[in-house]
Amino acid sequence: KFLQNTCKRNVFLPSRKMLPSTSVNSSVQGNGVLNSRDAARHTAGAKRYKYLRRLFRFRQMDFEFAAWQMLYLFTSPQRVYRNFHYRKQTKDQWARDDPAFLVLLSIWLCVSTIGFGFVLDMGFFETIKLLLWVVFIDCVGVGLLIATLMWFISNKYLVKRQSRDYDVEWGYAFDVHLNAFYPLLVILHFIQLFFINHVILTDTFIGYLVGNTLWLVAVGYYIYVTFLGYSALPFLKNTVILLYPFAPLILLYGLSLALGWNFTHTLCSFYKYRVK
Repeated sequence: KFLQNTCKRNVFLPSRKMLPSTSVNSSVQGNGVLNSRDAARHTAGAKRYKYLRRLFRFRQMDFEFAAWQMLYLFTSPQRVYRNFHYRKQTKDQWARDDPAFLVLLSIWLCVSTIGFGFVLDMGFFETIKLLLWVVFIDCVGVGLLIATLMWFISNKYLVKRQSRDYDVEWGYAFDVHLNAFYPLLVILHFIQLFFINHVILTDTFIGYLVGNTLWLVAVGYYIYVTFLGYSALPFLKNTVILLYPFAPLILLYGLSLALGWNFTHTLCSFYKYRVK
C-alpha cells in the first residue's frame, strides 16, 4: 500500500504543475478570447474601418434605402429609427454601416448651397468659398461638435442605472445629428430659396413672418428628430429633456416678430461676410 500510494503521488504531481495559470489582470482569458473591454475596442475599430472603406465604394451603397430614409424623416421619422432597432438586432450596432445617407446629404448640401449663392448673386469663386464653409464648418465641424457633446451627455447622465453595461455609440450620435440636420437643410437651404428675394427680404412684417416661421419649423424639426433618436434607445432615461429647447425657441420666435428681427436677413449677411 505504501508503494502504491507513493507511485500515485509521483504520477499525479507533475500533472498538477502542468495546469495553466491565469492572471486576473490579463487581457486574454483562458479560452484565448479578449476581455470585454478589448473586444469592444476591436469591434468599434473594425466597424469604423468598414464604414470608411465603403465610403469610396459607391456600388456597395444602398442609395435607394437612403433616399427612403430621407423621405420618411419628413413624413414619419419614427419609422427611420425602427430601422435602427432592426440593425442592432441583425448587425449588433446602432450606427449606420452604409455611408449612402451621408453621400446623398452631401449632394443635397452642395446643390442647395450653390442655389443660395445664385439667389444672393454671388460670383463663381464666392460660391465655391461659401460651399467649402458650409460643408466643412457648418455641416462636418459643427456636426462633430454636437455629436460629441450629445454622446458625452447621454452616456454621462441619461443611461439607466441598471443599464451601465450599455453605452451610446458615437457613430449613432453622429447619425442622429445627420437625421435631424437633413430636414433643417431642406427647409432653410432649399424651400426658403423660393421666397428670399420676393418675400422674406422685403423688410415687411410678412417677410420676416414667413422667414422666421421657416426657421421655427426647421429648428423644431431638428429638436424633435434628435429627441426621437435618443428616445429610441431602450437603455436611456429622461430623454424628454431633449424637448425642453422648444420653450426658448418659441419665446425667441415671438420676440423676433415683436422686434422685427429677420433671421434670414441675418443669415444672408453672414454668408456674404464669409466670402469677402
